[in-house]
Amino acid sequence: MKIGEASRVSGASVRSLRHYEDEGLIVPGRFGNGFRDYCQSTIDRVLVIRSLLESGLSVRLIREVLPRLTDGSDAGTDVVCAEFLHEVQDYRDRLAARIAILSDQQAALDAYLREARRTAL
Repeated sequence: MKIGEASRVSGASVRSLRHYEDEGLIVPGRFGNGFRDYCQSTIDRVLVIRSLLESGLSVRLIREVLPRLTDGSDAGTDVVCAEFLHEVQDYRDRLAARIAILSDQQAALDAYLREARRTAL
């Protein structure tokens, strides 16, 4: 399928599909005229990439582990999975720390607003 249809099917914009290709995350085939040709396995890969990106993982991390996780071989998969899970856990921990800081800031603003409203009456 051409890039426009691949965009509709995958939910990724045409620009995103080109970006994934530029980053080496996908390698679509080519028609004789040079247009990109997306097969179902590439679309499936785009869906995985979008899910990982929406989770906040970096393109760098996805680029490093995705080929080894989806190449069909078991060679080194345990190590890749362990490294990947470690990086995901680190990202999750950093995210939790940011959430805690934001929650504290929100609580401080709530207290300020309560006090400001109380004294304004």
